[in-house]
Amino acid sequence: MGKESKRPSCGAAVTICLFLLPLLYIGIRRSSSWQSDFSSLSSWRMQISHGSGGLSSKNNTESIEMEGEFSKPFQRLVRGKERRELDTTGVSCFSDPLSDVCVIKQNVRIDTSTMTVYIAPENQPPMQYTVRPYARKTDNTCMEAVTPVEVRTIADDNRPACQVTHTVPVVVFSTGGFASNLFHDFNDIIIPLFLTSRNFRSQLMFAVTDFMLSWIRKYHPILAHLSSYDPIDTTKDRRVHCFPGAVIGLKYHSDFTCNASDVPGGYSTLDFKRFLRESFNLKDRNRTEAAFTRQEDQKPNLVLISRRNSRQFLNEDELVGMARELGFHVTVASPQRVANLQKFAQVVHSCDVLVGAHGAGIANSLFLPEGAVLVQVVPLGLNWASTTYYGDPSRAMGIHYLEYQVTYNESSLSDTYPPDHPVIADPNSIHLQGYRVSRAVYVDGQNLRLDLARFKETLLQAMQRLRWSAR
Repeated sequence: MGKESKRPSCGAAVTICLFLLPLLYIGIRRSSSWQSDFSSLSSWRMQISHGSGGLSSKNNTESIEMEGEFSKPFQRLVRGKERRELDTTGVSCFSDPLSDVCVIKQNVRIDTSTMTVYIAPENQPPMQYTVRPYARKTDNTCMEAVTPVEVRTIADDNRPACQVTHTVPVVVFSTGGFASNLFHDFNDIIIPLFLTSRNFRSQLMFAVTDFMLSWIRKYHPILAHLSSYDPIDTTKDRRVHCFPGAVIGLKYHSDFTCNASDVPGGYSTLDFKRFLRESFNLKDRNRTEAAFTRQEDQKPNLVLISRRNSRQFLNEDELVGMARELGFHVTVASPQRVANLQKFAQVVHSCDVLVGAHGAGIANSLFLPEGAVLVQVVPLGLNWASTTYYGDPSRAMGIHYLEYQVTYNESSLSDTYPPDHPVIADPNSIHLQGYRVSRAVYVDGQNLRLDLARFKETLLQAMQRLRWSAR
């Protein structure tokens, strides 16, 4: 009788394979899920604590020299006096009306336990500069929720030793402030983050103060297109990180806008919209071109942003019915639907007309295709905010803008205040009492019942704009 083989029989091998296949499938699914939406919190935190993204192969107590490929992106962030200062000393800290920024083109050590950035005083006189890395510095209420970052020079011997050394620069920003409001997410963080970091071509890391995991998950497609590395959660990772350069704070241009002539130069609002299409994998669609290929019986798509807590359309069903009678295919976007940004971006990008009352939901106009129409319904007392935050910037987005201003009888404020009350007759006097006072009245305390005949004229104008785009 021959010796028994140590190799299992064919039947046993099949049994083992059948047993292992489900485990292998689960492992692959878990890995894929984490990559797509950070679904595993424990894996996410472990990656931050122990991952090797961006780590240098050198001993982590050594310095890293600024590589030539990183020099130009830093220089593009400054101009004039600040550029000369950066080239001479390797550091330039500057302010504009809404943000403070420090650009550091030399080795830095960041102690995330104290949010202190240490730089060597080689060509730099002693300095200590504090940055709250969120682009709304004149708003005291907002900035109270933003952790300050201290930038200071200190002799090399007195700096804390590197515990983690990275081979790419870092941009430090905050998800505090007014984060989780769609308008402020884009206006205060994402557009400035795009302007500040796009020149690095993904070869940089993000260190995030006031870290909100839900925010990181929501905007993961954008962050992943700006950086090839996982962001550092400075509220959990309390080590000393060393980088070959850093930008503390974000460069801000204007409300909901990129100015191609400002620093960093070359990026327009249309460039940002194209970047969003790439990030959310939106099919490149130009409304003007689409209109030429539209079938005779194909209806233009209208998306109505539906509100529930304030500034809601009290006669929403009648509005929808009227729009359908005019020939629109109408989609009512509930708050739950709007909350799923990745899916709703697809909905908005496929529509021809976006309609909504002034509020954060109008920020979804960033996903409109060029040549589409934005119809903003302006409640009483919100004229300035409506025009400044959405009306003026829409021109740079390549979309048509229509504004429907409600009258006294269309606002629920008419149930409380007579026509000669300052709330109605002199909104500026209410705004001068402070944002909390005016918000309670005009933002949180107002609903709308639109005049159907009057609003019909606005929708007909939208139809005309679509036809004009097709010429």
